[in-house]
Amino acid sequence: MVLAARAPQARQQPPLVAADLLLTNARVVTVDDERPGAEAVAVRGDRIIALGSSAELQRYTGTATRVIDLHGQLVIPGFIESHGHFSGVGEAQLQLNLTQATSWPEIVGLVAAAVRTARPGEWIVGRGWHQDKWTAKPDPNVEGFPTHASLDAVSPGNPVLLTHASGHAVFVNARALAVSGITRATPAPSGGEILHDDRGEPTGLLRETAETLVRTGAGDASRDRKALELASTEALSKGITSFEDAGSSFATIDRMKALIDEGRIGVRLWVMVSEGNAAAAPNLKRYRTIDYAAGHLTVRALKRQMDGALGSRGAWMLEPYSDKRDSTGLNTTSVESIEETARLAIANDYQLCVHAIGDRANRETLNLFERTFRANPSKSGLRWRVEHAQHLAAADIPRFGQLGVIASMQGIHCTSDAPYVLDRLGPKRAEEGAYVWQKLMKSGARVANGTDAPVEDVNPIPNFYASVTRRTKSGTVFYPDQRMSRMEALASYTINGAYAAFQEDTRGSLKVGKLADMTVLSKDILMVPDEEILSARVVYTIVGGRIAYSAAAR
Repeated sequence: MVLAARAPQARQQPPLVAADLLLTNARVVTVDDERPGAEAVAVRGDRIIALGSSAELQRYTGTATRVIDLHGQLVIPGFIESHGHFSGVGEAQLQLNLTQATSWPEIVGLVAAAVRTARPGEWIVGRGWHQDKWTAKPDPNVEGFPTHASLDAVSPGNPVLLTHASGHAVFVNARALAVSGITRATPAPSGGEILHDDRGEPTGLLRETAETLVRTGAGDASRDRKALELASTEALSKGITSFEDAGSSFATIDRMKALIDEGRIGVRLWVMVSEGNAAAAPNLKRYRTIDYAAGHLTVRALKRQMDGALGSRGAWMLEPYSDKRDSTGLNTTSVESIEETARLAIANDYQLCVHAIGDRANRETLNLFERTFRANPSKSGLRWRVEHAQHLAAADIPRFGQLGVIASMQGIHCTSDAPYVLDRLGPKRAEEGAYVWQKLMKSGARVANGTDAPVEDVNPIPNFYASVTRRTKSGTVFYPDQRMSRMEALASYTINGAYAAFQEDTRGSLKVGKLADMTVLSKDILMVPDEEILSARVVYTIVGGRIAYSAAAR
């Protein structure tokens, strides 16, 4: 008996669910090697359910699906700000913005205008000045910094506190000195300096830990909440879906959590705890948080500072500054104190993130990490981080890859700082180890990108431009061999940032099953000529499938 051959069964399509959101007719760059590109993305709930051609994904359209035709615009994974100061982004909108000032007299004028509307005795607060970016040195000056007499003339009754762009120095007037009890006899705290004139009087400039001598009075909880809300709005408007906050107190973390619960913070937060060892130790287990509120809050890192900043000559160097031969900068927190923080991090399963800018600070940090790793051989893949890693000795560059240390860097610091780097370091040190992204990547290290906002604008577009061009405002290119390719820069702002936070399984690339965190740009920053990158604008910021920002809705 001959049996008839069975007809092949038709391949059954899995039952489809309708997407809540469908982006079509786009150029989708996934930052996923398995599927680098697509034309459309389908989202249900807070997850990506399909990637493919626009025609293929039409079958995910239901009666309630929101379909957005992007007409060829670029879709990328949501930008991850890998190092910024979240509260500071909001606070910058509540005080004098000094970032565009080109001279000290201009800043004095801004203070004078603020005094006219201030209450008697009210603090005048501003941020963003940088003495190396003024067109001329103030007269008189000490080390290029002004003296407080000019502020006293316009604000005799209101204390004034003006924070350096880096956040690593402040300038105050006589009233602020008096309110804070700072006199010529006041000793500088460890890791800080009070700058004096040739008569021994304080000029008003307080470096690094000396900033803590200023007493502005009790905090304002309402203002702090407002700053956090403003920061979220600002980040989302710039295409940022995750923000890695470089240091907040437990009190601020409590406020963040409360605002997330109230729906007032829409960006995802990954927070480094910034507390002294004594305050941190009893609270770390209780505060450790992973993906609270559907991935909107993670607390799993500790932040300490090994040194200061290059601009204020607070970066801790192996050799003296080229333009200040009597100084090698400042060790702002003792190595012993940070070593104790490392023990707390290991014991409580936290990452350790250490601010290190100068080559000495980076070496001490790497040494400390290496000692800790050797003492804890059962712990691996810790992904501890050096925040900034700006100026490195040649011998220390390979150690990042060897130790598995994340280099959390800021592309725009390179082009912003370049005009004075040669003055501070000289050409040999600058070429050897200043913002050496390619050298670090070749060592096997992951480079995660950010802006250090509010030190720089939180906007990723100028930062991306700086990363791929290293071109300064004057048009010069700072050691071009260290430029990132465009895909390297995009990875540094997406999947590398996720990896640096142990979050690469849920974000940082566009893949089925991952969070639907996406940024839509008006121009293809991976393809347009260099000079067009800066004109790209955020069209949509999508967090968990929800449109958190739309340029059309502004």
